[in-house]
Amino acid sequence: MADPSSYRPKPGQIPDSPGVYKFRDEHRRVIYVGKAKSLRQRLASYFQDLAGLHPRTRTMVTTAASVEWTVVSTEVEALQLEYSWIKEFDPRFNVKYRDDKSYPYLAVTMNEEFPRVQVMRGHKRKGVRYFGPYGHAWAIRDTVDLLLRVFPVRTCSAGVFKNAARTGRPCLLGYIGKCSAPCVGRVSDEEHRELAEEFCDFMAGRTGTYIRRLEQQMTDAAEEMEYERAARLRDDIEALKKAMEKNAVVLADATDADLMAVAEDELEAAVQIFHVRGGRVRGQRGWVTDKVEAVTTGDLVEHALQQLYGEETGDSVPKEVLVPALPDPVEPVQEWLTERRGSNVSLRIPQRGDKKALMETVQRNALQALGLHKTKRASDLTTRSRALEEIAGALDLDSAPLRIECYDISHLQGDDVVASMVVFEDGLQRKSEYRRFQIKGFEGQDDVRSMHEVITRRFRRYLAEKERTGEWTDGENASSDGTSRDGASADGTSESAPLGNAALEGDTTGNAFAGNAFTEEDGRPKRFAYPPQLVVVDGGQPQVAAAKRALDELGIDDIAVCGLAKRLEEVWLPHEDDPVVLPRTSEGLYLLQRVRDEAHRFAITYQRTKRAKRFKASPLDEVPGLGETRKQALIKHFGSVKKLRSATIDQICEVPGIGRKTAEAVAVALAQAAPAAPAVNTATGEIMEDEEVGAPADTGSPEEPVSAGASHERRGQET
Repeated sequence: MADPSSYRPKPGQIPDSPGVYKFRDEHRRVIYVGKAKSLRQRLASYFQDLAGLHPRTRTMVTTAASVEWTVVSTEVEALQLEYSWIKEFDPRFNVKYRDDKSYPYLAVTMNEEFPRVQVMRGHKRKGVRYFGPYGHAWAIRDTVDLLLRVFPVRTCSAGVFKNAARTGRPCLLGYIGKCSAPCVGRVSDEEHRELAEEFCDFMAGRTGTYIRRLEQQMTDAAEEMEYERAARLRDDIEALKKAMEKNAVVLADATDADLMAVAEDELEAAVQIFHVRGGRVRGQRGWVTDKVEAVTTGDLVEHALQQLYGEETGDSVPKEVLVPALPDPVEPVQEWLTERRGSNVSLRIPQRGDKKALMETVQRNALQALGLHKTKRASDLTTRSRALEEIAGALDLDSAPLRIECYDISHLQGDDVVASMVVFEDGLQRKSEYRRFQIKGFEGQDDVRSMHEVITRRFRRYLAEKERTGEWTDGENASSDGTSRDGASADGTSESAPLGNAALEGDTTGNAFAGNAFTEEDGRPKRFAYPPQLVVVDGGQPQVAAAKRALDELGIDDIAVCGLAKRLEEVWLPHEDDPVVLPRTSEGLYLLQRVRDEAHRFAITYQRTKRAKRFKASPLDEVPGLGETRKQALIKHFGSVKKLRSATIDQICEVPGIGRKTAEAVAVALAQAAPAAPAVNTATGEIMEDEEVGAPADTGSPEEPVSAGASHERRGQET
C-alpha cells in the first residue's frame, strides 16, 4: 500500500487547464482515468487527508504509485479522450457498467448485394441497419416472421444462398412466399433492395403511410373484383398491425428518444434505458456498476452516456435523451452528443406529461434491477471472499490470493503438446489475460518437463517486463537464466513492449514515477507483466516440484505454488510429503477446482485446434511461395490432390497463375509426399475419392492471448 504523498506532484507542476489524468499502480498498469475542467484543482482533491476521502477513493490512491496528465484545449476533447482511454486501458477503479448479456438487434445488411435480415449481437458493422436492442432474440424472430409475408426479404445464410443459386431451387421460405427468392432470379437485385428499404422504413416507425397505402390498394382490388388479391392485402395489413401491437405506443408525434433512469445506493448503481423510436418502445437494456469513488447521479449519467453512445454515430444517437439528472457541466456532454449524431441533440430532465410518466416507469425498472442484482451478488461476494480466505488459511499465505494463475498440460499420446495459463482475479475469470503455449523445448510426452518449461517461460517474461519498467533495485542484474537487460529472453524471443500513444500536439504530460518524469507509456495490460499471489498446477507432487524449481531458478521467492491432483482432489505443496486435504464442502476447494477445470478446458481446446490443423495439412503446404489462392486454384482445376499428383508439369502449368518453376516445385512436393490411405465410408464400405483441400498449416505464435469458449470434455487419450 503506497503513501499518496510519495508520488504527489510538486506545487505548481500541475497546469490549471482542462485535461485528462491517469493513476498507475506499481506495475505501471492504469487503474483510474478521469477528466477535469481544472487539472490542478481536481488532482489536489486526491492528496488531502486520507480520512476525508471516500473509502473506495482512498483504496485507489493508496493502490496507485504515480499520476500523469494530458492537457487538452476544451472540455469536449477531455470527454472524448477520457472515453478513449477507458476503452483502451480498462481501469479497475473506473465506473464500468457491467452488461449481463449482449443484447440482440434486428439487423439488415444493406452493405450486401442482396440485403439479409438477421439477428445480430456484438459490435456494429458499417453499412448495416440496426433496430433495437430487444430483450430476447425470439421477440425479433416473431416480428420478422410476421413482416416477411409483406416484405419477403432474404433471411438465409451465405451458404444456403449460394447452394440455392447453384441448384436453381429456392429454400422452403421461397416456396411458401416468405422470401422473394433472389437466389434463383425471381426478383432482380434492385427489386430486392427496394423490398429491404421498405422493411427498414417500416421498422424505423414510418408505418401509418404504408398501411394506408395497402388499405387503398385493398379497396381498389375489391372494386375491380380481384378478391384473391384483396384478401392477400387484407392479411398483409393484419400481419403489419399485429407486428405493431408488439410495441405499444407510449409517446405521441412519432418521438425518437432514449430515456435513462438510475437507481443507486452507497456502493452500487443500476441504469435502465428505454429506446423509443417512432413513439414506441423498441428496446430496453440495463447495466449495473460499482461506485468506486464518490460520484453523483449526474456523474453516473455522464459515464452511462459515454458507454452508450461512444461508438455510435448518425441516427443511432436519438434527437432527444431524457435523464434523471444532468452532468455538471452539461454543455460539453450535449456538444459531444451533437457531434456524434451530426445534428442537435436535446439532453434534459422531463418535467411533465407522457415523458415524465414514462421516466417513472423506467425508474421502477432500475430499482427492481438493482434489487435483483444485490440479491444475487450478496451471496456471490460472500462466497468468493470466504473461498479466498480458506485458500489463504490452508496454504498458510500472508493474505488472500487476489490473483491466481493455473497451468495445465494437454497432448494426444505425446503429440501436439500444449499448455494453458488461466487467470482468476478476486475469484472471477480474467479471460483477457489467458495465455496458451506450445511446448518447444523437447519432443514427446513428459508433463513434468513441460510444466517446468511453461513456468520458466512465463516468469522469465515477467522478470524481463519488470526490468524494462525500472522496477529493479539498484545493483540488481539480469537473472541467472539468461534474461538480458534489454528484455530479451534466453530462448531468443523478445518481450519488449511497444511505446504508448504519442501525446496530443501542444499537450503537457507529467508523472512522478521512479524519476521517469514527462514520459508516456502504454498502460494496457502486458502479456506477462503482473505476478500472481498463487500459482496452481494441474497435478500432484512431481508437477508442483517442477513449478517450484522453475521459480527458484529464476530467483522468485514471493509467489506461492500448489497443485490440485484429480484423483482425490488433494492439494499438494512444495517440499511436503503429505497433501493438504480440504473439506469436500469447502468453498476454497470448489474455487481451486473451478480454476483447475478451466485451465484443463482451455488447454484441451487449444490442443484439439492444433490437431485439427495438422490433420488438414497438405503436401502443397511445403511448396515455397504457393499461397492459399493458388492452392485452391490447383484443387479446383484438378478436383483433388490425388488427380493433381498424377498430372504432368505441362498440365499443372495450364492452371492460371502457375508458372513452370512453381509447377515443378508442386510436382516434386507431391512426389516426395506419401499418398494418404484411402478413406472408407463405414456405412457402405465404399472407398472414397481423395478430395482433400490443401490448407496452410498454422502453428500460431508460441504464446498468444485468446478468448475461451469451448465446452469442457475429454476424448480418447487427451490429457
